[in-house]
Amino acid sequence: MANIAPRGFYLVLDKIKNELLANSSVNTVTTGDLSEIDLSKQTMFPLTHVIVNSVTMQEQTLTFQISVLSMDIVDTSKSSTTDVFIGNNNEQDILNTQLAVINKLTGVLRQGTLYRDMFQLTGDPTCEPFYDRFENELAGWSCNISIQIPNDQNLC
Repeated sequence: MANIAPRGFYLVLDKIKNELLANSSVNTVTTGDLSEIDLSKQTMFPLTHVIVNSVTMQEQTLTFQISVLSMDIVDTSKSSTTDVFIGNNNEQDILNTQLAVINKLTGVLRQGTLYRDMFQLTGDPTCEPFYDRFENELAGWSCNISIQIPNDQNLC
């Protein structure tokens, strides 16, 4: 009988991708090396990028350390700024919307459908805003989360 590798890595990425794509504030979900994503395609946005940073293997569980970057293109108005606090772009709108995307993801990992499917958030996520981070004028959030799943390694 062929030895079939555990599917934990695939399952975690697939569950996160599907949850994010179900959100109306996400058009595209990508993974892997962010520098290899063509961020100049405007139709991709709003975009959420998932990076698996590490996995801790315990006897009964695997704990994935994941960075989730949720972002959109900043649209700057050509009209003069009338409100110095808000400015003449949609940066605050992006930060509000993309934080809600991450908050929804962490909610379903904490006590929603993903939690019931044994994809569970451990600890408290840490989110940091970013502005003008890439070649496009992008804004959004980078969030570090830990997801624990059962270790499906079968030694028999």
